[in-house]
Amino acid sequence: MAFRTRVWSAGKLLMLAGALLLTYVLFAGAAMRIALRAREVTVPQLAGKTVNEASALLADSGLSLKVEEGRRLDAKVPAGQVVEQEPAAGLSTRRERSVKVWISAGPRSTIVPTLVGESERLAQMRVQQEGFAVRALAEIRSSEYPVGTVVAQNPPPKSTSTEVAMLVNRGERGATYVMPDLIGVNGDRAADLLRARGFRVAVVGDHPYPGVPAGVILRQNPQAAFQIAPGEAISIEVSR
Repeated sequence: MAFRTRVWSAGKLLMLAGALLLTYVLFAGAAMRIALRAREVTVPQLAGKTVNEASALLADSGLSLKVEEGRRLDAKVPAGQVVEQEPAAGLSTRRERSVKVWISAGPRSTIVPTLVGESERLAQMRVQQEGFAVRALAEIRSSEYPVGTVVAQNPPPKSTSTEVAMLVNRGERGATYVMPDLIGVNGDRAADLLRARGFRVAVVGDHPYPGVPAGVILRQNPQAAFQIAPGEAISIEVSR
């Protein structure tokens, strides 16, 4: 009888411990959910807001603003205002998260901007932001204009069109030389001649070669007949 009493008491203790553990787990889970919900906020509506207005609105909700590069054409949303956002308005998200927005460039323009004199990169960005298509991109090499700038455009500025063509100056092509065959030539004499013409010559190795006098070039880089420009590095290996 005493044994049954002890078993029953042990069983009650195990049940009590299990109930306490279950209660702890349930309360811990509930507390975690409450904590997570406390960190969540609702993403506000940013469409139609300026960047400053959107930033202030997000700051009130514990969020930050990230403006994406490149503006989007939109016939309804004026230029400079938010046209799209991610996450969308009304969704729940955690505090301190960034909300990405895209800014409207306004309706498509048909008045061709002035591109001559601008760098190619700025001209391309401006054309894209204002909704024009680049019909053609041609190149010239001249010392009369700054390198990398637009020197002509078609159609001309202030005309009406939906696409443009640009002529970009790449700069005057520098003088180049054909790499001579140096194999079998005396290394010191060849190096002196090349250095006198503005090349950088370095001996990168020497190797014994039966029947070849010391100092004769065995290998070269660049190879013979390659196009090279003054100031480029030339490496040679000679015999010893």
